[in-house]
Parts: sequence; C-alpha cells; structure tokens
Amino acid sequence: MQANRWQLAFALLIAALLPLTALAWDRGEVERFATLPAGDKNPEGITADKHGNIYVTTFDFTRSEPGGRLFVFNRHGELKRTVNIEHASQALLDLAFHPKSGALLVIDFGGQQVLKVNPHTGESSVFTTIPGGSAAGPNVLTFDKQGNVYISDSFQGIIWRTGPYGGAATAWVTSDLLKPNGVPPFGANGLAFNNAGNTLFVANTANDQIIKIPVLAGGIAGTPEVFVNSVNGADGLIIDKQDNFWICANQSDEIVVLDKSGRVIAKLGDFDGISERGRPRGLLFPASLVRVGDWIYVTNLSLDLRLFGLAQAVDSQWAADVKRHTISRLKAKIPRGRERDD
Repeated sequence: MQANRWQLAFALLIAALLPLTALAWDRGEVERFATLPAGDKNPEGITADKHGNIYVTTFDFTRSEPGGRLFVFNRHGELKRTVNIEHASQALLDLAFHPKSGALLVIDFGGQQVLKVNPHTGESSVFTTIPGGSAAGPNVLTFDKQGNVYISDSFQGIIWRTGPYGGAATAWVTSDLLKPNGVPPFGANGLAFNNAGNTLFVANTANDQIIKIPVLAGGIAGTPEVFVNSVNGADGLIIDKQDNFWICANQSDEIVVLDKSGRVIAKLGDFDGISERGRPRGLLFPASLVRVGDWIYVTNLSLDLRLFGLAQAVDSQWAADVKRHTISRLKAKIPRGRERDD
C-alpha cells in the first residue's frame, strides 16, 4: 500500500511537470556592443548617463599600474574616453549616478570605500568608507526614493546605508543570509528595490539565492528571508517597471528573468565560445547589467576563479583564453517559449 502511494505521488509530479517540458527557452540574440582597449580586462560595473553613454569599470586586480580604470562608450559602442580614477585601487566594481545629486559613485572594492568621481578627469574624493578593514567587501550600490545610498558587503553579510551625500556608513541590516557559503565566494551582491520601494532584493552569489528584505516604517529593515533559490551565481540585478527581475547568472552564462512572484519567465543569452581574436561570443561570466531604452547592456567579467586559489569552474579555462574583454547587449524583451512536439 505504501509503495502504491509513492507511485501515485510520483505520477502526479510527472503530470504536473509535463506542460513545462513542452516549451523551450527562446534565448534571444546577444551581440557584442564594445571591446575594451588591448591590455585592459575584467569589465565588471556598468551604468549609463542620461544621454545613453555607457560607463564601465574594471575589476583588474592583477594590473601592475596603480589606480582604477573607467571607460566611457557612446551608444554605438565607440570608446569616447578612458579615465584613470585617482586614489582608487585596481579592483573596482559597481558604479551609478546618484538620482538626485547627479554625482558618479564608484565602488572601490580593493580600498573598501565608495568614491565620488569626476567622470571626465578621474578626480575623486571619499564618499564613504566601509567599516571592517580588509574584512569588508563592498560590491554594489543602489538608492531609495529619498536618495539614501545602500551598499552590499559581500564578505560581512551587511547592507550598509549612508545619506544622499555620504559620510559614515551604518549597518542597515546584518544577516547570515547575506554571507557567502559557496562559489564564487561573494555573498551579498546585486541590489534593487521594487517599484513600491517597500522591499530591497539582494543577490547572494555564493548561495545562488535572491534575498528579500522588507522596508518597514521609518525606513527600518525587516527580517531578511530567501525569496528564490537556484540562480546559478546570482550577480547583477535590476527590476523593471513590471517588477520583473533581470539577473546575471555568472556561473551559467545567462540572464535569468523572474516575475514578481519569483517564477522564471525567461532565460536569455548563452556562451558561444571565443572568437579567433580572443573575444567572448555571447556571455562569459556576466556580472552587471543596465537597461537603456530597448537594450540590456551586460559586462562579461570573464573571470578565471583559479586566480583566487579556487578549483576551476566550468568556464575558467575559457576565461583564461580571453585576450580582448567585451561588453555585450541584448534586446530588453521577454520572448515567448518555443513550442516543442516531443
């Protein structure tokens, strides 16, 4: 009798899954938008200005020259200028223009700080310093409707907050759910508020999770909880006007799109090898993304995890083969699944 119950349960599960197997993802078309200058590598952070120019920072921690690098491309993918950021390490991550002041803020991971940067000259000043010294791992920043700045700390499991003009960072929320417990060894990473502004979502890269943090009265953080599991290397995260999530899955070389309930509704892009010139085709360790009009722009970090003393990932050898580092783009469109007759 017990075996029959298990057989019935298994049959019902298979029946429930059958409609899902009738569809295959239409992954869209990924095109190369821009290529970094020869010798520069590991594009990570990405943002855009009001004119549609694309700004990219590099996580080039092995570069021998001091200072961080910022690249500005026009909407056609042509390099407008290369900016050397003063008083910064070579390991830069996220960047964004403050929605109220217009200041360009750049995460200096290696310096455990956020810099306010002149995007033309590279002159910089400290916007805030992340407490914790070498244990701190500032990664991504975002803003609430009042202009307060939120910064993910990938190592300490903290979301830090400052006012619109910087100053001392205070711990807005601390949780084990924001700490790393897997590979790559980065916990709290991508950040985005929903459109109502009453929930902050955080990608935990190592744990393959999106964490949900309610915003209570007075802007106080509620208790974090797991919103969804199994986004392979959840990294950069944006939320569109319909509250859909667009997430860089850096360990599966794709963009995963979820609806506001957490149901996957699209998987976009893929890795298609290395060109004869040593450039990634498609997506290779996609790290950050930004939407401009009808396009999603994505940085191909192309990071070989063996550089951190870790065992190789499935694309580590490909990343080591990259000679020219790229930014990709794809249409900001959620395609319908293709019908299958098998």
